[in-house]
Amino acid sequence: MYRSNGNYEAFARPKKPERADKVSAYLVGSGLASLSAAVFLIRDGQVKGDKIHILEELPIAGGSLDGLSRPDLGFVIRGGREMESHFECLWDLFRSIPSIEVENASVLDEFYWLNKEDPNSSECRIIHKQGVQFPTDGKLMLSEKAIKEMLALCLHQEDQLADKKITDVFTEEFFKSNFWTYWCTMFAFEEWHSAMEMRRYLMRFIHHIDALTDFSSLKFTKYNQYESLVLPLLKYLKEQGVQFQYDTVVENVIVDSGPTKVAKELILKVKGEAQTIALTEHDLVFVTNGSITDSSTYGSNEEPAPVSTETSGGWDLWENLAEQNAEFGRPEKFYKNIPRASWFVSATVTTLDDKIAPYIERISKRDPYAGKVVTGGIVHAQDSNWKMSYTLNRQPHFKAQRKDELVVWVYALLSDKEGDYIKKPITQCSGNEIASEWLYHMGVPIELIEGLAVNSCSTIPCYMPYITSYFMPRAVGDRPLVVPHGSKNLAFIGNFAETERDTVFTTEYSVRTAMEAVYTFLDIDRGVPEVFASSYDIRMLLKASYYLNDKKGIKDIKVPMLAGIIERHELKKIQGTFIEELLKDSGLL
Repeated sequence: MYRSNGNYEAFARPKKPERADKVSAYLVGSGLASLSAAVFLIRDGQVKGDKIHILEELPIAGGSLDGLSRPDLGFVIRGGREMESHFECLWDLFRSIPSIEVENASVLDEFYWLNKEDPNSSECRIIHKQGVQFPTDGKLMLSEKAIKEMLALCLHQEDQLADKKITDVFTEEFFKSNFWTYWCTMFAFEEWHSAMEMRRYLMRFIHHIDALTDFSSLKFTKYNQYESLVLPLLKYLKEQGVQFQYDTVVENVIVDSGPTKVAKELILKVKGEAQTIALTEHDLVFVTNGSITDSSTYGSNEEPAPVSTETSGGWDLWENLAEQNAEFGRPEKFYKNIPRASWFVSATVTTLDDKIAPYIERISKRDPYAGKVVTGGIVHAQDSNWKMSYTLNRQPHFKAQRKDELVVWVYALLSDKEGDYIKKPITQCSGNEIASEWLYHMGVPIELIEGLAVNSCSTIPCYMPYITSYFMPRAVGDRPLVVPHGSKNLAFIGNFAETERDTVFTTEYSVRTAMEAVYTFLDIDRGVPEVFASSYDIRMLLKASYYLNDKKGIKDIKVPMLAGIIERHELKKIQGTFIEELLKDSGLL
């Protein structure tokens, strides 16, 4: 496997690999990583679909890509995925998947047209004092010291950040900035999360610093991700003959870990019955290790979601693999000892009439029934004890919604604090109570809150004990390589596998790891698109300097490289040069 960029390889079709007719594949889990791997096996590896087996412990495919319309609960979304133009592997995948909405179009075509015609942006990122907009004027409010700390973090090598928390590399000035408020509520970072992953995010998305305050760089699907992304994938794979087997728990993969690593046997439980599958080197095994939505529980309007710390297939299988070889990672670093204050609960609020819509429109400045972008992303209540945020994507968010219904996703980053209106932690709150807290911060008059929460909302809380496990502090080796050294037929895919430079908690990471695994095993002669190299582009770095300093020019900020230019040569020395051109293009001159 090798990486590439540019159109030359992006549009090339690889020749049929030598192993294409010899291999079969077993994919553990049916999340985006496994579904993507199956597509790449068929499209680029030219493996026949009926030789690909997807083994899923649940009765439904899709993994953490929500949402569902559950007869017993209603509409449920556990989270949302923010996407951008430079998810190179994701768009490489979906250019080949036919849309189920638009005739003679791919999912990428459909997505591209939608986001061109209805571009994303946010009119209000932060509210406080019961729905009053926070007057930030789009400023990040980073002190000189905080910017130096960010630069110092980026200049570190990853292995120097082993097991460090964000609080180990930033001081209080940084956490008081608007930048941190925007950052942590957008990406779900907490102060005790991994400094290593924080660095990756800063380097990976440096080209979006200018859009942090208004979300203008983000792109979203028409409906929830299950209907917009998963269903087209399932239709394509089933038409190709891919075998889906549900109610199947893969308890272990027995690996011969001699000089080479060969998966020799799958240990299964199929509908509770023990089974084994013998493997050869030509039986490729792709394991999605770990799961952020494992052991999710659901509440109701009247009851909180039960607190759970149980584990099932994803974590248990990874533990069993890790016991066989240290190269298979350290799952305990991610799912054990998660701080009690962490984000554990989100809720889906479905409004049942039009009474709440005016409060939504007052903040978003958009008609939520118009079928277009509403909030454009997370709206955060600045003074919420829970650190509560909410978002409304394009409506309807589910095809089955009634015209007067709106589906809102609400979450709280702190699970151990009392609410401002409901004097309980969110983990102890029913759906009605979570809706009440949300309405309070939206600015609904106190005397109307209870009636609207009970009669105009249906709210489903969801408890997810491992939802931010991706971000737990880690060291090199805690996540297994996509293809471990010497592995002949075992790969790890998904957000707990290790690849270069990319960031977890994204759809791109799932697809990238799947592509790398397939291309490695089949020796596919086509490059895996490399991560967008914004951190290596001087233009992007200069533009980021401009926006991180709240649009100040070169004479008003202290950036070491630029300060040196001024002190040694004065600005007149760069007149008429390429340096002057770069500085002007970035806004610094």
